[in-house]
Amino acid sequence: MRRVGLVLLVVAAVLAATVALYFVPAVQDGLLNRAVQADATARTDLLANDALRVLLCGTRGPLPAPRRAETCIAVFAGGHWFLVDAGQGSWNNLALWQIPARQIAAVFITHMHSDHIGELGEINTNTWIAGRPAPLRVFGPEGLEQLTHGVNVAYSIDRRFRITHHGAGLLNPSAAPLDVVTVPLRANSAPKALVYDADGVRVIAFLVNHTPAAPAFGYRFDYRGRSLVISGDTVSSQSVISAAADADLLLHEALAAHMLPALADAAKAAGRTSAAKLLADIPGYHTTPMQAAAIANKAKARALVLYHLVPAPRNDLMERVFMRGVSAVRSETKLGEDGMLITLPANSTVVQFGHI
Repeated sequence: MRRVGLVLLVVAAVLAATVALYFVPAVQDGLLNRAVQADATARTDLLANDALRVLLCGTRGPLPAPRRAETCIAVFAGGHWFLVDAGQGSWNNLALWQIPARQIAAVFITHMHSDHIGELGEINTNTWIAGRPAPLRVFGPEGLEQLTHGVNVAYSIDRRFRITHHGAGLLNPSAAPLDVVTVPLRANSAPKALVYDADGVRVIAFLVNHTPAAPAFGYRFDYRGRSLVISGDTVSSQSVISAAADADLLLHEALAAHMLPALADAAKAAGRTSAAKLLADIPGYHTTPMQAAAIANKAKARALVLYHLVPAPRNDLMERVFMRGVSAVRSETKLGEDGMLITLPANSTVVQFGHI
């Protein structure tokens, strides 16, 4: 017992000394410097040309949920990175994860709903401040000109303030605006189009059905023998099956229609009649988790991850309810979460799941 008491005394003394050091300015400054240096180190390893990499930077739909940003997917290939959609909160995630901002090559917009475009101005501004050398190209459907013009106008005063303060030598005025590339796909056009082809990266846009939000796109990325397909918002669609044929990874939107009546009833009981009406409407232009699993099977996609989750699960119980019945359709289906990192090593069949 005497030895135990002595050990406890020593432990208490060490803890007391540690706590005391915590309040010493020199110790505080040292810890702060270490933290700042870690935060300033960009994740350039993600740009290595040995794989096609996918990072989920926003996995919820428009309904709020903790620890999830609105829809956003980052793709790393060919020494650059790309975004598919730019929902609110996504830039905060990308910045916290030290994504090398100046190496962004393009943004691909699936459609014009707010939860897919709300962060576009912040992404443009912050990648420009980080030293992006040219205007940020934004690809997307008809209506994109109006969106990008509005963002450029809305942020013009901010840009003027920053250039006046820091100088045009640091902040290149010619690189600041968004550069729009409207993809001419619509109901009476060809169903798909090659929209990007550089540094070994090929991106194809294809039409999906999200009526009345039209035209709406999905995207397929191919790089060094690996392939990724992003559905965008859509009902269960043959166009997704065709685009995802033999793909290594399918990222498909998912709305758990069986969970919405409870939300609608709660909204109605709280007097939120407009919210209840919206919840009743939205299943008509989305895909259920079970339907997404069936799509992946038909396409013979190697891996399936669900994103744009409505309602986004907040705990293990909600995840189980959300995924109810999916395992009977497809044994391997993953529920996306912010920070999920998927690596597809070049010229192989391996699919590696991790976290940023």
